[in-house]
Amino acid sequence: MNIFLELYRHGRLAEKRSPYYEKSKYAKLFAYIMAAFWLGYLIFFGILFAFAFQGEAVEPYHIFNKGLIFVLFIDYLMRFAFQKLPTQEMQPYLLLPVKRKRLLDALLIRSGLSGYNFIWFFLFVPFALLTIMRFYGIWGVFTYCIGIWMLILINNYWYLLTRTLIGENPLWLLFPAACYAGLGAWLFIPDKCPFYDFSMNVGEGFITGDSLTFIAVLAVIVLMWLICRAIMGQLTYKELSNVEDKEVKHVSEYRFLNRFGEIGEFMRLELKLLARNKVPKQQSYSVFAVVIMFVLLMSFTEVYDGGMSSFLLFYNFVIFGIMFLSQVMSYEGNYIDGLITRKESIYNLLLAKYFLYSVMMIIPLILMIPAMVTGKSEFMTCLAWMIFIAGPVFCLFFQIAVYNKNTIPLNRKITMRLNGTGMQTIISIIVFAVPLGLRFGLDAMFGSTVTNWIFIGLGVVFIATHRWWLMNVYHRFMARKYANLEGFRNSRE
Repeated sequence: MNIFLELYRHGRLAEKRSPYYEKSKYAKLFAYIMAAFWLGYLIFFGILFAFAFQGEAVEPYHIFNKGLIFVLFIDYLMRFAFQKLPTQEMQPYLLLPVKRKRLLDALLIRSGLSGYNFIWFFLFVPFALLTIMRFYGIWGVFTYCIGIWMLILINNYWYLLTRTLIGENPLWLLFPAACYAGLGAWLFIPDKCPFYDFSMNVGEGFITGDSLTFIAVLAVIVLMWLICRAIMGQLTYKELSNVEDKEVKHVSEYRFLNRFGEIGEFMRLELKLLARNKVPKQQSYSVFAVVIMFVLLMSFTEVYDGGMSSFLLFYNFVIFGIMFLSQVMSYEGNYIDGLITRKESIYNLLLAKYFLYSVMMIIPLILMIPAMVTGKSEFMTCLAWMIFIAGPVFCLFFQIAVYNKNTIPLNRKITMRLNGTGMQTIISIIVFAVPLGLRFGLDAMFGSTVTNWIFIGLGVVFIATHRWWLMNVYHRFMARKYANLEGFRNSRE
């Protein structure tokens, strides 16, 4: 218990003493406002479900309990966006005389007791008060909510396990994908799936306070705890000890870039960074996997027909900028001291990044061929998005280079701590909202053909003037170079 309290105190102090504490207040305020809206929606849906399920042959809570698996699935997906791994906080304590198992136990306890695991109470508590209260009283509502929290706790440790494995190797993504695909097939293919009755009986056991139900769920929690502790401890020690370092068997020199001089050298550096380092390499794999998945869904299913098709088409092109250019200069923070000593080397680095990622926009265009062949997308629309994103959207992304001063480790995924900036959040929101809003507005006024040519024209203007606005980014970066350099050094691990 002492180590848990001490870690909690250290976490609060680390947050307040962080050099980004004052700068992240606006981002936190925005996050709190969005969280308030989300919690309000949960309360609304809890009340809505309580009245919507009335009038059926069974009680509303029986129907709702049959769908608990869908709530857990949504919760699992949301954790990828909002929950960090507890292993990210282990590194400072590994040199102290503290057993790794005790440290992991304390971090896993804190993860289980985090406020995120209580968010779903805003859905279940109003629902339970309106449906369970009249039959089982306040005690039935209490035991039901405790049972739901235990299921969320299982989901929490299931997420930590799979997220740790995916961080070690992206191929582990197939494991949860196969589990949920198999479960989905079992739920939807048979005419009557026994899982729904099982889920209803578990919920009934929570309401009535059945001891066997609680013991069984507690046993699953303990099992997931032990598995998480074993795997996370092993992989964390492996990563921090660098025991997986291997000799490079094949070295590509990218000699075709020699003709471009110093810009070619920086392009070679960027390609080697993406190909040889664990974190950017896994990001590259993730980008390709997501784009290929969405292209296949767009091309051969009707799941994303309509407005969602336009969004996914845009997403398949802009994801390259989101994954790499939103972190521009953060990877270079590991060796920024050497780059900043040479005159205009940062400018040539920015040029090299722009050239490389602009050329890479051809990749999603090629991957969209199945959608074009099946008639789900038009070539001119894809071409317009490619040129537009390489123009004004990339121009917007490169503005982040002026303000990014957080170093991202190149080979630490499990124990890596990320400190995003408010500017990254603001630009990412603008990048998503403005182009799509502009596209829908122009389509409504002029039609798809005219909109494509407008987007191509805007893209060509920004591409033709790329040296001017990149030079502007360079000068602003150099004006802040000492503050940025201090930030890069402070955030190195």
